[in-house]
Amino acid sequence: MRLYEVVYILDPALDQAAVTSKLEKFHALAVAQGGEVVAVDHWGTRQLAYPVKKRTSAYYAVAQFRAAGEALPEFERLLRLDGEVIRYLLVLNEGEPTKGQSIVAEVPAHVQARERDGEGDDEDEGDDEDDDPDKAPPEFQGARGRRRRMDGPAITLLNYKDVSTLSRFVAEQGKILPKRTTKVTSAFQRQLGRAVKRARYLGLLPYTGGREA
Repeated sequence: MRLYEVVYILDPALDQAAVTSKLEKFHALAVAQGGEVVAVDHWGTRQLAYPVKKRTSAYYAVAQFRAAGEALPEFERLLRLDGEVIRYLLVLNEGEPTKGQSIVAEVPAHVQARERDGEGDDEDEGDDEDDDPDKAPPEFQGARGRRRRMDGPAITLLNYKDVSTLSRFVAEQGKILPKRTTKVTSAFQRQLGRAVKRARYLGLLPYTGGREA
């Protein structure tokens, strides 16, 4: 048994009760061979980043379940036949929460204390921001000029549903920022590319810079 995650993009006309009933039917087939549903998260109706099948909004739901691989073909066949399923994405879950949040490293206690006390606020102006490694997450070393650095702790697990974080790595034209600009590791850049592709497929991020009408 492996842990899977599926993101459903459903007809926005459905209410939560109708979606719950529909998901129960889907999941009964997915876990038919001894699996279990671990979590179901209703995001509700959201605006799509671009029109999908002539719709500009959709009902999002995220579910995680343990299932045997043999049960998945019939599960996916049912999803493809359902006219109220606009789109779906089924992937192996690698620890991402159902919410659209990434997992970040814990901030050291001495850094938290310094931030609470407000130390260094006056020193930051005109000083090199990279002198103190605690201020720069490992994936962002150097933030001057055209380079960028994300404020806050380092990302330990990038969630493909985390639109806020992914957007910081995408240029206004819709292109993923290169590693030479963001100074991320090669492994993180590969995770980023995969996460952005998934988010675009799910209508969470646009393919180009502007939102299509």
